Amino acid sequence: MQENKMGVMPIDKLIVSMSLPIMISMLVQALYNIIDSVFVAMINENALTAVSMAFPIQNLMIAVGVGTAVGVNALLARSLGEKDFDKVNAIAENAVFLAILSYAVFLIIGLFFAEPFYRSQTDIEEIVVYGKEYLTVCCCLSFGSFVQLMFERMLQATGKTIFTMFTQGIGAIVNIILDPILIFGLLGLPAMGVTGAAVATVIGQIVAGVLAVVFNQTKNHEVHIQLKGFRPNGAIIRQIYAIGVPSIVMQAIGSVMNYGMNRILLAFSSTATAVFGVYFKLQSFVFMPAFGLNNGVIPIMAYNYGAGNRERVTKTLKHCVAYAIGIMAIGLLLFQLFAKQLLMMFNASETMLTLGVPALRIISLSFILAGFGISCSSVFQALGKAVYSMFVSVARQLVVLLPVAFALAQLGDVNMVWWAFPISELVSAIVTAIFMVKIYRDIISKIGTEAA
Repeated sequence: MQENKMGVMPIDKLIVSMSLPIMISMLVQALYNIIDSVFVAMINENALTAVSMAFPIQNLMIAVGVGTAVGVNALLARSLGEKDFDKVNAIAENAVFLAILSYAVFLIIGLFFAEPFYRSQTDIEEIVVYGKEYLTVCCCLSFGSFVQLMFERMLQATGKTIFTMFTQGIGAIVNIILDPILIFGLLGLPAMGVTGAAVATVIGQIVAGVLAVVFNQTKNHEVHIQLKGFRPNGAIIRQIYAIGVPSIVMQAIGSVMNYGMNRILLAFSSTATAVFGVYFKLQSFVFMPAFGLNNGVIPIMAYNYGAGNRERVTKTLKHCVAYAIGIMAIGLLLFQLFAKQLLMMFNASETMLTLGVPALRIISLSFILAGFGISCSSVFQALGKAVYSMFVSVARQLVVLLPVAFALAQLGDVNMVWWAFPISELVSAIVTAIFMVKIYRDIISKIGTEAA
């Protein structure tokens, strides 16, 4: 089998070819997230708040799916670099098994825990009703999401990221088209309201999941999945989760943070919580390209780490940091200059504008520091030190962000709460820099030498 492009293509060209399709597809995903909320906001502000408050569970779902897939991605790429093709196939087969198990967990959550989750945050009955409808559908029919995430990462691990652009892009477009049809009852269909938004979401995920499976079976010739007679391999599953669990925890912490922030902000008003939800929709348009860069870079670094090529690992690292900071700088400018216009997309009331404009401007001050952290996390994951990313995430969101936000809330001014984000990101950047120095000294500097 000829050398994979991750070992020979010039780094700049390789990063673009690997990351750009993922970035485009993630931008489409971010656009869908925004449009989804724009349509829901047309129902009323409580509907928007209910969908926003679903984020912790949806983020937990993504954390499990993406985290497991990140472990698969890095392990597959490293095994390809080592030319261990039997292990590549075994990893892929166990990945399918883990995707099925992950879905089963969220099926249970959707069936039994949607309403208690909302009642733990608010006593506004309309929000609870809307939220239960939305979250039950999203969880119980989430199998498309887990299949999509896993098979997309298999394509990314072998360098075929162009196909993930199609899977994510088409899935998001299907979602966008179905949103107004199902929410407002167009084309003769009944108006389903918030439930329609959830149904549109899961149909888009299922379409994307089917496409991801088809592309893997027809285009990904370096991975062969044969499930007949399959038995779970404990050793491989442990290796997947050695990389994946820190990533799962790192993203799941976002759910805890979001839940905690909702509780803090509800003490001011439900509008403050809606602003926070809108911010998360909007910031995805900035963060998704950075995460797309991250996803494209991980297999490049893992492959060349497995192949013992230190020069390509270090060059990829430098370019990744520069590109990520550039992306986040553009996001900072957009939030500073067009905060009001961004909020108006969600039918923002005067009250929401009064709360939201300073919120977007203050929180976005953390973007450039976040870009540094995102790019460094790709290094940690690719080199088998994902636990560093987990530690940084815990420090940022649980040790710093929530306690600082709670303390600032005691001042009685909701605008002070937003400053917790830049403060926590500064602490995160310092800790990340310390870990980068350590990982360069202990691992990167020794790649390709006898000491490695």
